[in-house]
Amino acid sequence: MELLHVADAVAREKNIERDEVLEAMEQAIQKAGRAKYGYEHDIRATIDRKTGEVHLQRYLLVVETVEDEHTQLTLKAAHKTKADAVLGDYIIDDLPPIDLGRIAAQTAKQVIVQKVREAERRRQFIEYKDRVGEIISGAVKRVEYGNITIDLGRAEALLSRDESLPREHFKNGDRVRAYIFDVREEQRGAQIFVSRTHPVFMAKLFSQEVPEIYDGVIEIKSVARDPGSRAKIAVISNDSSIDPVGACVGMRGSRVQAVVGELQGEKIDIIPWSHDPATFVVNALAPAEVAKVVLDEDNHRMDVVVPDEQLSLAIGRRGQNVRLASMLTGWDIDILTEKEESERRQEELRSRTELFIEALSVDDVIAHLLCSEGFTRVEQIAGTPADELAEIEGFDLEVGSELQQRARSWLAEKAAKLETKRLDLGVTDDVMALAHMTIEMAVKLGEKDIKTLDDVADLAGDELREIVGEEDITLARANDMIMAARVHWFADDASAPTE
Repeated sequence: MELLHVADAVAREKNIERDEVLEAMEQAIQKAGRAKYGYEHDIRATIDRKTGEVHLQRYLLVVETVEDEHTQLTLKAAHKTKADAVLGDYIIDDLPPIDLGRIAAQTAKQVIVQKVREAERRRQFIEYKDRVGEIISGAVKRVEYGNITIDLGRAEALLSRDESLPREHFKNGDRVRAYIFDVREEQRGAQIFVSRTHPVFMAKLFSQEVPEIYDGVIEIKSVARDPGSRAKIAVISNDSSIDPVGACVGMRGSRVQAVVGELQGEKIDIIPWSHDPATFVVNALAPAEVAKVVLDEDNHRMDVVVPDEQLSLAIGRRGQNVRLASMLTGWDIDILTEKEESERRQEELRSRTELFIEALSVDDVIAHLLCSEGFTRVEQIAGTPADELAEIEGFDLEVGSELQQRARSWLAEKAAKLETKRLDLGVTDDVMALAHMTIEMAVKLGEKDIKTLDDVADLAGDELREIVGEEDITLARANDMIMAARVHWFADDASAPTE
């Protein structure tokens, strides 16, 4: 019974199951038994869960042909002990209880301590693996080279220097709140990794401070942080009568100040979220005022035009404001002044006008008219019905048909020249047959000595875009083309003979 009392005490102290402690004791006694009777024997120990009585037994497996006489015996020999024994049965011999000597007792103690420690680590992992995404609070246990070990009571968490706020220093005994972002089971036990720089940490702090967020009335859509310096958080209200920004700020800023205080004075901009990307980006760039927004949905890029005096405010110190706005919205943002945007527009208009004058053999008046109607490429003119071209002011059906015919002739002539150049460069037909591949892209690839499917397959998506022109293909399409070029690799592997 004393053995059971010890097991109960250890189980309570370490917060693990009583059976796990008893199993550790059984393994320790079993190890001592093998040390006494020989490690070659199959000796097992059991502890009665009600009385605490220890049973030490040797197991012999009944087999047809004995290969190891220490752990096996024949069916004929087994019948002497157990008349109804069959192949596969175990013959169990009771052994006298052993008196543990000093060394054996020390070994048994080490086994028990090791098994209890393993059970404790397993319990910690099971307890915390489902708590990823929570905020925990604990006391600083030790600080080593900027890495902080936090005592959580029955476990420890690691707050690395990279996950701490800049200029933040803790001493032993300080209380710390942090966000659990990962729990891993490693050789030395459950490792709980926490962070104070993670964007979700700020979202969780607001959830604690703002009841409307906790109740789901206000939703946090995205968070962008420059830890310790500045952050932007986008919120939306599911109740039209509640102002999401005002609720997060609180009376006289009490709610947001509580979060700012926890984050060592990190400035926080609270932004109203919008379904319209342009409106959302304009809100995200606050306090800067935006004059115009130009969207490029294919490349997920946005040109934002601001007054000249607002440029530095929109970009922010070291680009912080526009960088956080880009992280918050998920769009690539280019900031332009009105003067820069005007110059860019004039340059684009000039280059398009020159293109139309050359390709269509028209004067600059007609070229300007086409540009003002939104035409940017000759392909658009060739693909537009003549009657639609005739609707342009100053044009008639005859002019529309002539423009369409000239555009098609120019494109055909250009395609023929590019096809000849492709063949001269040695770009294969297989490359030309790839989805989304154009003759212009094929020529650009050939000029970079990329001529076969294997050459294309060796590229990365961003490399392909850089070669053919980022404005001509999206990253998703570039990746699709590369994967299509690699298909024959897998086909070759499948048809190869196996050893």
